Amino acid sequence: MGGSGARELAGYLLALGGWVSALAAAVLPQWRQSSYAGDAIITAVGLHEGLWMSCAAQSTGQVQCRLHDSLLSLDVHIQTSRALMVISLLLGFFGIIVSVVGMKCTKVGEEDPVTKSRIAVAGGVLFILSGLCTLAAVSLYATRVTYEFFRESSVPINARYEFGSALFIGWGATGLTMLGGSLLCCSCPPKERRGQRSYRQSQPSTAREIPWSGR
Repeated sequence: MGGSGARELAGYLLALGGWVSALAAAVLPQWRQSSYAGDAIITAVGLHEGLWMSCAAQSTGQVQCRLHDSLLSLDVHIQTSRALMVISLLLGFFGIIVSVVGMKCTKVGEEDPVTKSRIAVAGGVLFILSGLCTLAAVSLYATRVTYEFFRESSVPINARYEFGSALFIGWGATGLTMLGGSLLCCSCPPKERRGQRSYRQSQPSTAREIPWSGR
């Protein structure tokens, strides 16, 4: 496996790790958590909220979670982040399958290396789109949390919410997925295509030329 094949494999592993991280971020309920800023802690219960459920962690270590009751009753930013994360995971899943077919280290379609490389590039594009969807979902949710934290309100600061760990996992997943997809997009073989063009141009014509007698 040459340098191009090693680059493809590294990109695939990075993108796969990013997709798994995005899946973990989508499932975890720590998209926002109780803020402990302020002079005094007014509750012994830590609250966590995610895209699918909300949890309450007691100081004794007991955790109770409850799924969101209704989809239509959720805030718009939660519904939008849900949809973007689902689209991101689907794009990444198809990117995993397409990239395996197009990578040089697999035997599928090895008789046509140019088409195989184009398939790998298509897988890289899917990973990049997946990373962009994850970035949009996480950033949208983080923007809402920031707005509610700094908004003028009668709610004390230590009763508001701040960034949860799932947001940071989502940002990390975005970087891994897009970096891996970019490496896969470098699989397009310009040298092979140029060699094929020059080979076609250098081949002699099979048609016989009829000499002109001038009569």
